[in-house]
Amino acid sequence: MRSVANIESLYLDFDGFFASVEQQCNSLLRGRPVGVVAFEGATKPDHRGIYPGAMIACSKEAKAAGLTNVMKSQEAKERCPELILVAQKPDLYRRAQDALLNEIERVIPIDKRKSIDEITCIVDAGGQRDPESLAQAIKTRIRQAIGEQITCSIGMSANRMLSKIACKLDKPNGLTILHPHDLPGPLLSLSFDDIPGIGPGNIRRLYSAGIVNMTRLWESEPKQIRKLWGNVNGERLWYALHGYDVKAQPSKRGMFGHSRILPPDERAVPDVRAFSRILLTKAARRMRRDGFRAAGLYFTAALYNRTYRDSLSLPHVSDDQAILGALMKLWERAASVINECDRIYQIGVVLVDLYDVQERQLDLLHYDDSTRQRWEVLTRTTDDLNRRFGRTAISLGPWPMKAGSLAGGKISFTRIPAAEDFF
Repeated sequence: MRSVANIESLYLDFDGFFASVEQQCNSLLRGRPVGVVAFEGATKPDHRGIYPGAMIACSKEAKAAGLTNVMKSQEAKERCPELILVAQKPDLYRRAQDALLNEIERVIPIDKRKSIDEITCIVDAGGQRDPESLAQAIKTRIRQAIGEQITCSIGMSANRMLSKIACKLDKPNGLTILHPHDLPGPLLSLSFDDIPGIGPGNIRRLYSAGIVNMTRLWESEPKQIRKLWGNVNGERLWYALHGYDVKAQPSKRGMFGHSRILPPDERAVPDVRAFSRILLTKAARRMRRDGFRAAGLYFTAALYNRTYRDSLSLPHVSDDQAILGALMKLWERAASVINECDRIYQIGVVLVDLYDVQERQLDLLHYDDSTRQRWEVLTRTTDDLNRRFGRTAISLGPWPMKAGSLAGGKISFTRIPAAEDFF
């Protein structure tokens, strides 16, 4: 681990990404407060005159009116009556990101896609000599090649953590450079909430140790923070704040799954049961693309007055027949507590206990019998055909997709959907 004397990291965050993409694509939304909601039915009030659900993102104009990215739609409309609500379009946002990153790479190579709206880059010697010109070149390229509605904030510093902190200091459309030789000055006025990796539990432990502000944290010892955290991540955070080149630890995949809050007209049990099959099929496709098998399946159904959870062990499988068969068993077990007349507003399916396909321990009597092998061949053939035609041309059982259902294509904080997720 080395101490960094120059600016080596650039962190870029697109401002109000979902809403700004909507404004770029629809001129009628430009200059107006825009909120993005989960599904089409949430853009209009229900029979009571109440806007259902929550707003998941909003434009800079909406934020200027006092709104935040995540808040109830009804509250948002009450605070800002002129707010325009639009349904999310994950495939559009994914394609917009592809276009934006293509333009950015004409200026500087991209190191990591951190999320749908955040990237990191490694700054070369030229950028270190004139970081302001590098940042402005990126902003100019986006404005000229994509449009004026999509802006970005940029932070630059010695390492990824410090550049991310810098990026958040001047939003929207800002540029902040934390020069290593200026540290810790610009950090001392920040709160613990401004530091990535410091959560509520960490803050409580810091306060209990008498570390009540950034000055005290800066003056602490790395072993002390490691002890407070209870693991090496505390020590790594200390070194990152002090400008050391701290590399991200490799992570191991733990699950593949999908969870959805359902539109009001799709919450009947038969509809949810059919939709859960699609969600699980999409999760299984992703799992196979990444080269895993699963030994467990978790199932969650949220009703208005209770939440039902169940799980089932699987024999190290990856094919649709085995996985969907297990899901139907879970639905059969749920029948004792979930009636056909119930309403389910959220459904979740998760494949867990993952094994690399190369690490699978075969059991000829159960895990790898001839029937399972044939289903696996059929599933691989189905995947190949769907990739070839760019849609779900073949599925195991019915595929009752409705417009706007976004099965498999929802964008989360940690996952950017692939093109195949929208098949």
